[in-house]
Amino acid sequence: MTISKVVTLEPADAPSVVDVLGAAFYDDPVMRYVLGAKQEPERVRRLVEFFVHARAMRGETLLGVGGSRGLLAAGLVSNSPSGPSPRALQDLRDATWEHLGAGARRRYERFAAAAGPLVSDAPHLHLNMIGVLPEARGRGLAGILLDHVHQMSAENPGSSGVSLSTEVEENLSLYHHFGYERTGFALVEDAFTTWAMFRPDPHPVPGSA
Repeated sequence: MTISKVVTLEPADAPSVVDVLGAAFYDDPVMRYVLGAKQEPERVRRLVEFFVHARAMRGETLLGVGGSRGLLAAGLVSNSPSGPSPRALQDLRDATWEHLGAGARRRYERFAAAAGPLVSDAPHLHLNMIGVLPEARGRGLAGILLDHVHQMSAENPGSSGVSLSTEVEENLSLYHHFGYERTGFALVEDAFTTWAMFRPDPHPVPGSA
């Protein structure tokens, strides 16, 4: 399968992004925690739809890497700190939690309260989600997306680097390979640990062209 370069997607592409991230994050610790015992595919998709459409409604960046058969990998990138939420996003948030239930909303808010203080106050880009279809793993697509986000930050004079978080300990070494360092962690109700990581933009060498 021919792999194309990273492209910036339009809000109309959100369903394809949801397809990729829903499959990639189906067994993610956050999904298992928030959705509890009712982790059916439809509920996972509904929560991922909220995450994806929240980024699109704020005019933030949806990224994708495709092949001859469609989207294989996707990422969501936002500015941190973020701006105000549009009214439509609040309506979507309310509809999402009405569908998923009050218990899921409480668990998500506990996760957000634990992870929120770990985010740097300095202006930067935040990689909200990055995922690859299970059948496309092992092809370096996550690295292609990460390199693209790093370039976005380097070209943005208002960004000091890129932050992300992971709840999978095995991912720490992968992100370290790409220049990230752990900046903090939090235990979420004895259920799982979330690690915050940051990759500062490299500073140009004085006198270089």
